Amino acid sequence: MIKILFPDSSVREYAEGITPLQIAASISPRLAQDVLAADVNGETWDLSRPLLQDSTVKLLKWDDEEGKHAYWHSSAHLMAEALQALYPGIKFGIGPAIENGFYYDVDPGDTPIKEGDFPAIEAKMLELVALKEEIKRRSISKDDALKLFGDRGEEYKVELISELEDGHITTYTQGAFTDLCRGPHLPDTSYIKAVKILSVAGAYWRGDEKRKQLVRLYGITFPKKKMLDDYLTLLEDAKKRDHRKIGKELELFAFSAAVGAGLPLWLPRGTQLRLRLEDLLKRIQKKYGYQQVITPHIGSKQLYVTSGHYEKYGKDSFQPIHTPQEGEEFLLKPMNCPHHCEIYKVAPRSYKDLPVRFAEFGTVYRYEQSGELHGLTRVRGFTQDDAHLFCRPDQLKDEFLKVMDIIFIIFKALDFDTFEVQISLRDPDHKEKYIGTDENWEKAETAIIEACQEKGLKAKVELGEAAFYGPKLDFMVKDAIGRRWQLGTIQVDYNLPERFDLEYTGEDNKKHRPVMIHRAPFGSMERFVAVLIEHTGGKFPLWLTPDQVAVLPVSEKFNDYAWRVARLLEEQDIRVVVDDRNEKVGRKIRDNELKRIPYMLIVGEKEAENDEVSVRKQGEGDKGSMKITTFAAFLNGEVEEMMNRW
Repeated sequence: MIKILFPDSSVREYAEGITPLQIAASISPRLAQDVLAADVNGETWDLSRPLLQDSTVKLLKWDDEEGKHAYWHSSAHLMAEALQALYPGIKFGIGPAIENGFYYDVDPGDTPIKEGDFPAIEAKMLELVALKEEIKRRSISKDDALKLFGDRGEEYKVELISELEDGHITTYTQGAFTDLCRGPHLPDTSYIKAVKILSVAGAYWRGDEKRKQLVRLYGITFPKKKMLDDYLTLLEDAKKRDHRKIGKELELFAFSAAVGAGLPLWLPRGTQLRLRLEDLLKRIQKKYGYQQVITPHIGSKQLYVTSGHYEKYGKDSFQPIHTPQEGEEFLLKPMNCPHHCEIYKVAPRSYKDLPVRFAEFGTVYRYEQSGELHGLTRVRGFTQDDAHLFCRPDQLKDEFLKVMDIIFIIFKALDFDTFEVQISLRDPDHKEKYIGTDENWEKAETAIIEACQEKGLKAKVELGEAAFYGPKLDFMVKDAIGRRWQLGTIQVDYNLPERFDLEYTGEDNKKHRPVMIHRAPFGSMERFVAVLIEHTGGKFPLWLTPDQVAVLPVSEKFNDYAWRVARLLEEQDIRVVVDDRNEKVGRKIRDNELKRIPYMLIVGEKEAENDEVSVRKQGEGDKGSMKITTFAAFLNGEVEEMMNRW
C-alpha cells in the first residue's frame, strides 16, 4: 500500500500502481469525468501513469492551468494526427500548448496550407475524436527513437532527439500518429469536444532566420461548444481592441520602413499620453525619495561584459559599434542597470546614505527577430520606466514593500483591478544558468516570499523563471476582456554589486556590499501603452486622454465662438480640439465619438448668446447646457476626484 497526500492535507491509502484517474474515480464518478491530469510531487502527470510510492497528489481540472495545458497539448497532437492523414509526407517540428490553445510547426513540403483548408482539418480532428483513441505513453531508448523517426524521414524530430539524454526520452501514440513528447496528455481523444483552427503563419525552424521556414498552425479546443463560442466572441472583441488598429485611428504611433522595423515613432497625441504616464510615475517616485538620472543610449562593450549582459543577451543585441580607434567597441544599450551601477560608484557611500534610488526612463535596444515583432508589444527599441535601488541588507524587505506600493498605485490609477503575482525563482537543478552564490540567492528569494506574505498576496511560485542575476516578482494583470498580461516587475540582485565592486562604509567603519533592487512598474512604455489601449479600447481615463474635449460648432457662423470656448478651457489646463469642418453637426458627433473623446461641446446661436456650451459625454449622450466656466470647473473636478483616489 502507498499513502497519497491531497491538497486539503487528508491522506488515503491505495494499492501500489494505482493511477490518478483511479484515485479520482474512488473519490467520485463526477471528479473522474472532470479531471484532466494530475500534479504528482510537483510534476504534471498523465492520468494513466501508475504511482509506485507515497506521493502528494493534486487532481487537475479545466480551471487549473496545468489541466488546460495537458488538454491543449493533447489537442496539438490531435491536429498533427489530422494533418498527417490529410497531407501525406508532412514533417513535424514542435507542437506546444500555449496560454490560449496550441500550435504546431509543420513542413508540408510543396503543398501549401491555407485558411481555406481549416474546415477540412477541423472535420478530420472531430472524426478522430469520435474514435476515442487512447493516448499511450512509452519510454524509448535514444537509438530506438533515432531509428523510429529517422526511418519516417522526420528530420526535425531527429535533430531534437540528438540533443536529448538517453534514458529520458518518451513518445506518445494515438491511432496512427506517434510523436516525440514528454507529455502530459489526456487519457484519450474523446475529451476534446469543440475544435477551431485559428490562424496560419510562417515560423523559422527553432527561431533561426537562416533555417527553413515552416508553417505554424494555431488552434484552440474546449470541453464544451459554448466555451468555444464565448472564446470566439472574445476574439472578435480583441480584434476591435487591437492596439495597432486603435493606435492608427487615434494617431498615437506609427512605424516606418525607412526608419526600421520594430522602431516605433510616437506621434504628437501618443507622445502626450506617454508623457502624462511618465509624469504620473515621476510624481509618485518623488514622494518615495527617487532621484532622476539620464544615461547614454550606448555604452562600452566591456561595461556589458562586466555586468554579464553581453554573455546572456549578446546574440539578441545589435552588433557592436566599431569606432575609428582600433579595438574600441560600443553597444546600443541593452539594459540600464550597468549605467546606474556606475552612477552609484561616482561618490563614496555611507550606511547613512542608503537607500539610494535612481530612476530613469531609459531607452534600450534588443535585436528581436522580424517574425517576433508585433506592434508596440514586441519592438527593437523600447523605453523602460527603470529604477535601481541600492540598500543595506536590513533595508531590503522594507524597500521591496515600498516598490510594491508604487505598483499598486499605478494599477489603481489605470483601473487594472484584477491582477496576479508570480515569484520567479532559479531552477535548483540547473544553477549553472545563473550568476551568484547560493547564499545570496537564498537571501533574495526569502525576501521576496516574505514581502508577498506581509502584503497578503497569494503568489504563484515558478522555478526556473528568475532573471540570470536574481529572483523576481512579476505582476500579471487581467484586462477588460479577461486576458492576462505581464506588467511590472521587481527583482532582487546581490550579483551586480559584486560584479561592479559596489560598496558602502558601514557603521563599523568597514566596507560592505549593497543589495540592488531592479524595478519597472510599467515594464516598458511601449508594451504598457499597448496593453492600456487594449484594456480601455482607446477610451482612456479623463486625466490621461490626449484630447479631453471636442468643441463642435453647428455651422461656420459659430467657428469664432468655438475657438473662444477652446481658449477659455485651455486657460484652465483642459485639452481641447475644435472640429470646425464644414460638416453637419451629427457627422461631427459620430466622428468624434469614434475618436473616443470624453466630452463634446455643441455650440450654436443660443450658446454663443449666453456664454454656454451644450454638453455631450461619451457613452452617455446629452448632459444639458452650462456656462463655460461651470463646465471647466466640472471637468477639472472630475479629474481631481480621479487623482485623489490614489
